[in-house]
Parts: sequence; C-alpha cells; structure tokens
Amino acid sequence: MPGEDTCKKFLDFLEIIRRLRAPDGCPWDREQTHESLKSYVIEESYELVEAIDAGSDAQIMEELGDVLLQIALHSQIASERGAFDFGDVLETISKKMIYRHPHVFGETNVSSAKEVEANWSKLKRAEKKTESVLEGIPKALPGLLAAHRTSERASKVGFDWPDVPSIFEKLDEELNEAKEAYRQGDARHVLEELGDLLFVIVNLIRRLGGNAEEVMRQTNEKFTRRFQEMEKALTKESRSFEDLGIEEMDEVWETVKRRERS
Repeated sequence: MPGEDTCKKFLDFLEIIRRLRAPDGCPWDREQTHESLKSYVIEESYELVEAIDAGSDAQIMEELGDVLLQIALHSQIASERGAFDFGDVLETISKKMIYRHPHVFGETNVSSAKEVEANWSKLKRAEKKTESVLEGIPKALPGLLAAHRTSERASKVGFDWPDVPSIFEKLDEELNEAKEAYRQGDARHVLEELGDLLFVIVNLIRRLGGNAEEVMRQTNEKFTRRFQEMEKALTKESRSFEDLGIEEMDEVWETVKRRERS
C-alpha cells in the first residue's frame, strides 16, 4: 500500500496542476481544453511505449509522469466546470476493476487467463448495455490496431478462421483479387481489395500471437535503422543516393542487411 509520503506527493502534484490552471497561473495551461489536449494524450502514450521498448526504467518513470499529467489536466478542467474531479476518476476505475474481477473480489471461479478475458467481455457488454460485440472500439485507434481489436472481438464469438493454413489460403485469394482489379485498371477497386488483403494479414498476425500495429512499428524501425546505415555508408564513400541507380541502391541495402545479421 502507498505510504503517507506517496499520498502527500500525489496531493502536491494535484495542487501544482490546480495552481497552473488558476487565474494567475500559466497562460498556456489555462488555455487548454479537453479538445486541445487530445493530441498530447496520444503523443505521450506513444512516448511511453518507446520508453518501454528502450527498457529504461528512468525513461518509463518519466513518461508515466507525462501520461499522468494529461489525466490530471483533463480532471482539473472537468472539475472547473463541475463535471467531475480526479477523485471521481479514481473511484470510477476502482469500482470498474472490482466489478470486472469477480474471480478476485467475488465468488466467481476461473481456471485460466482466457476465461478471465471471456468473463471480462461479458461483464463489459452487460455494463455498457451494448447490442454488438464490436461496439466500443475507439474510432481514433490507428487502423492496424483497430483491425486487430475488431477481429479479436469477432473471434471471441466464434467468427474466425478454423486454423492458420486457412488464413494463408484467404490471403492468396485476396491477393489474386487485388491483382485482377489492377489488371482491370480500376484504382478504387484495387485499393478496396488491398484493404481486404491487409485485414487478412492483421488476422494472420493475431492468430500467430502478434499484434499488427506492433509488428508494423518494429518493421518501420528496422527500415529506418537500415536506411540510415545506408546513408552513413554512402557518406563515408563521399556518395549520395542521387549518384546511384536502383540496382546500386539494392546492393548497398543488401550489404547493410548482411552486416546487421552477422
């Protein structure tokens, strides 16, 4: 349990936020609204993810503080218009955790994490009175993550491919449809088919235990790392991309790949 020192630090932090938003506080903080802070919530969350990937406790601690700052600011803004305050946020999430964990705080028995997830989904639908298992997926989610969550929820009610090989078969089917649309010269249809193809890939990654958003992020990082190594290699030779043809670029790229794997 948090000690008195932790509780005091938390209250001091909330007082700092209140002071920043006070009439004689910080002009920038006073101007902020729920809407103006939306992008900051997203940016700080991604910076936390990067800190986790870096494996640095110091960075994780700092980025967690930045995320907490966003929560505190939104709570303070709401408090100023009499909607809710930070205490209400804490009470709401505490009640939710107790309600959705009856196997811990109640009499429900579960034997696996999978049963916990199934029970969580059932309680969530009952709590929010949703008519569809797909309701509640945030529209602001990145496309790949939204596709993952959508297919994940559909799979929980049995709407899924029976096995991985069948997904590969569907992948071939969608790729052939995209090729056919391209041969017909229908650009809009090509994009639609590529979207279907991408959705199948997301499902394949999910079934293999991954997350397409995370896989794509790692691939982006790998490409960036290798491309920057190409730039360094060319600089050492007093050359640039403008001096090379595509075949020469490929040679440099393959050299970087071999060096990285060795």
